[in-house]
Amino acid sequence: MSSEKILVCQGAMCQCKQGFAPDKLKVLSHKKYYINDSSGGDKLVGNTMDLGIPFEAGTFGQCKLQPSGSSYLPCVPSIVKWDKFYEKVELGNGGMILTEESKGVCAIAGSPVVEFMTNGQMGAPQASNFEEEDENVQNQLNPLVNPEEIINDDPFKGVTAKSV
Repeated sequence: MSSEKILVCQGAMCQCKQGFAPDKLKVLSHKKYYINDSSGGDKLVGNTMDLGIPFEAGTFGQCKLQPSGSSYLPCVPSIVKWDKFYEKVELGNGGMILTEESKGVCAIAGSPVVEFMTNGQMGAPQASNFEEEDENVQNQLNPLVNPEEIINDDPFKGVTAKSV
C-alpha cells in the first residue's frame, strides 16, 4: 500500500453514500492556494475549512436518510467536518489539505458519508516528461509530436514550485 497522498482540488467529483447523484467540490474557503493549474485560475486546493455546502450543484439528489412517502426528500448536504486529511500542511486559512482518502461528515448522517470519486486534478505533460525519454520511442508513440519543440518551448523550464 502506498503512503502517497493525492490532494484534491476544485472540481473533484464527490459522492454521498446516502445520496443518488454525484456533485463536484467547490472550494469556497479561500482564493489563494492552487494546484496542478499552470494558469492559476480554477484548481483551488480543497481543505478542511470547506464546510456547509461546498459543492457546485449543492445536492446529491435525494437523501436516503430522509424518506418521504414512496420517495425521499431532496439532499441538502451540511458538511460539519472532514476526516482523513493531510496533516503535514496547514493553509493560511487554518485548513488542512483534503486528499482522495478524506471523508466529509454530514450533519444529517452524523458520520463520514461524503467521499471523493476523483481528485479534480488533470494530468498535463510538461517538457520534463520528454527530456529523458528515448527519441525513437517518442516518435513511435507520438509520431506527430516533436519532443525537441516541447522541450525548447517550455515556459516553465527552470521554474520550481513553491511550497504552501
